Amino acid sequence: MTGSYQDIARRVIRIEAAALTQLAEGLNGDFDRAVELLLNARGRVIVSGMGKSGHIARKIAATLASTGTPAQFVHPAEASHGDLGMVARGDVALVLSNSGETPELADIVAHTRRFGIPLIGVAARADSTLLRQSDVALVLPRAEEACGNGIVPTTSTTMTLALGDALAIALMEHRRFTPENFRDFHPGGKLGARLSKVRDLMHAGEALPVVHPDTPMGDTLIEISRKGFGVAGVVGDDGALAGVITDGDLRRHMAGLLELSAADVMTPDPATIGPDALAEEAVALMNRRKITCLFVTPEDGPPRPLGLLHIHDCLRAGLG
Repeated sequence: MTGSYQDIARRVIRIEAAALTQLAEGLNGDFDRAVELLLNARGRVIVSGMGKSGHIARKIAATLASTGTPAQFVHPAEASHGDLGMVARGDVALVLSNSGETPELADIVAHTRRFGIPLIGVAARADSTLLRQSDVALVLPRAEEACGNGIVPTTSTTMTLALGDALAIALMEHRRFTPENFRDFHPGGKLGARLSKVRDLMHAGEALPVVHPDTPMGDTLIEISRKGFGVAGVVGDDGALAGVITDGDLRRHMAGLLELSAADVMTPDPATIGPDALAEEAVALMNRRKITCLFVTPEDGPPRPLGLLHIHDCLRAGLG
């Protein structure tokens, strides 16, 4: 045994970290040319690689696709048996191979040359077949594999993955890809919940509990109960939200409540939120104000009630 498990882990991580530093310091104009090729692609980015490089290629394709760059992984062996039809003019190919001599890549490389499809090659040998055939060659620094004997792809795959991430983020930032854009490609899970907009979760139309300022409190209580949110919005003749009535307002006006109108009981100028705000912002506002509902109104113009967001809607979506 060459050391404790933790010693081995630290050695592996330090070797790979040092290689990533080499990779960062060695970037040059070829990286810029690669980004420009990808930006100008009229079709998709076709990412390919064999073995461990193939696993990395799948992840890079997924990262590109989720950050605004249409991309697809094509298995090089399957490409030789019909899947080359997925690679068309207007696409850009990003092909990965540590040695640059992976035989299974020959057909996909030849296909790009035959049909004038731009090829970005990633390999550790500048004189390799892959990089000599490429329009843009991204050369990985010569760094030792973390396994110690040089036979297990470890450091090389880490560098390739990091380079793919660098390409994806460069493209994303150039396109000014926003969290809202990101949410379009990640509607599920915790991430999708965090990036949900208020309009995605709010209740609207007939579900809104609204009354006129002159509505007697008896009728207002019926509206509150019927809609089931524990709140009512008070809307004037101009359609604007004048106030809200909550459980707290009811308790404060218990004496002679049924003799009053909605305007007598409501809290004026309530907190509201816009439909395009992130639902996470709405949760923060409700927590800060110690309330359970927010009426949704336009960012500009009169505060017409467009919807209602309840804290339970946010909790069901995975927020809170």
